[in-house]
Parts: sequence; C-alpha cells; structure tokens
Amino acid sequence: MNSDSVLGDWRDRALLFENNLKKTIIGQDHAIRLITVAAFARGHVLLQGDVGVGKTTLLRAVARGLGGTYERIEGTVDLMPSDLVYYTYINEQGRPCVDPGPLVKHDDALSILFFNEINRARPQVHSLLLRVMAERSVAAFNRVYQFPHLQVFADRNRVEKEETFEIPAAACDRFLMEIGMELPQAAEIRRALMFDPRFHDVDRLLKEVEPGVLPYRELEKISATLQQEIQASSRPCRTTRCTSGKPPVALRTMGSPWMASPWSIWCRQAQAPAE
Repeated sequence: MNSDSVLGDWRDRALLFENNLKKTIIGQDHAIRLITVAAFARGHVLLQGDVGVGKTTLLRAVARGLGGTYERIEGTVDLMPSDLVYYTYINEQGRPCVDPGPLVKHDDALSILFFNEINRARPQVHSLLLRVMAERSVAAFNRVYQFPHLQVFADRNRVEKEETFEIPAAACDRFLMEIGMELPQAAEIRRALMFDPRFHDVDRLLKEVEPGVLPYRELEKISATLQQEIQASSRPCRTTRCTSGKPPVALRTMGSPWMASPWSIWCRQAQAPAE
C-alpha cells in the first residue's frame, strides 16, 4: 500500500475518531480537533477550564477511542509519588503486601495515563510525572519500566485555589498542548446539556464511543509517516496562541526535532471535502 493510501486511511480513522467524540461532547469541536492532532503527534495534553465544561468526560472519551490500557489518577493533596508506583495493604492472612501501582502494573501495555485535577497534587508528584512524560519510563522494583505508547492527558480547573499547587514551568513544557475549554455559548447546546437526559449519564454516554478507533500501537508508525510525507515550514514554532476567538491553545515543540505544522496541515486536509 502506497503512502497516499495509508494517509487516506488514517485520515478517515481520524474523522471517525472526532465524530465519535462529538457525539459525546457537544460544543467542544475546537478542543476535539486539537486533541486529535496531539494523538497523532504523540504529545501530552493539558486541559484547563472552569468546573463543569466537560474536561474529564472528554478525556475519558479520548481514552476509550484510542484503546489500550487506561489508568486514571486523582490529584489530591495527600497523593505521594510512591502511590503511582506501588501500594501497600494487609492481606486476608494479616500479612503486609506490596503490589505495583497504576503506573507500572501494566508494564509497556499502558497507553493512556489520565491525571485528573493535576494541580491538586504536590510538587513531588509533578517531579515524577516529569520523567514519565519526557522519557516514557520510570525506575521501580529494581528495574526500569518502559512505556513506548504512553500519552499523558491531564486536566486542571482554574476555580479552586485552596489546597492546590501551581504546576512548574518545567512540567508545563512537557505538554505538547495546553487547551482551554469554555462553556458553549450556543443556547441550543446549553439547553441540550441541561435537559436532554442522554447527557446526564456519563458512563452510558461514553459507551457510544467506539473503542480502539485509533489503534494506539500503530500511532507511532503513522506519526513518523506524517512527518516524512507532509511538507511543513522548516522554521520551528515555539509557542502559538489562537486568536480566532476560540479558547486559547499553547503549542510547544518540547525541544523535539519535529515541527507542529505537519499534523496541522494533515488535519486541514481532513476537513476538505472528498473529491
């Protein structure tokens, strides 16, 4: 199969992925498009916005659409780095036991790490997350765990200030995108979110997302193909701000040799009508 056919097939998958998300999250088309770009760029994503705009629901839907093993971590003030790596308990025989934590128990099969309310976690947790995001590895139990397919999706709300910790600049720089989400302004969308019972049961709503639309184990390969086949500007783009009236997005290259442009070009092609 030639490269044009491969790109065409993956463009169709990307559109199907987006359409699945749009059935679950309405009024957030801009954020959905950016997350799709990040999925193919293999970059981590940070969502931020007020409480109730759908950050958590969107990221849960993305995790289902990408498939693979999914772990969710709740940011709390008492969360420690060790809680990500292992946890201790007393078994039925009354003996202390140590089991692998959410970060390492799936080994290299872990594809999505969803960190909910990351700004509630302590700086020590942010430090561990730095290595996981930058190197996709962590040392534990006398070995190094590798996560070749891992993407970290995190959210933070900008309302709560008590018992929260500002994310350091070094940690923010590990995110390919920081996407702002706002409440939809259209009256019909707000009416649907308030009165349509379909949107009141999130777990049932998420079942409408087809699992594994974008096979996570194949994304690394198609990411490289996109970089090779789609021409982009040779000038690096360090930070880009959206000025179109939509929620802001900060786009970083994280010091990587690739540019952000190829995926943007490819997604613009995805919007074009088929010939």
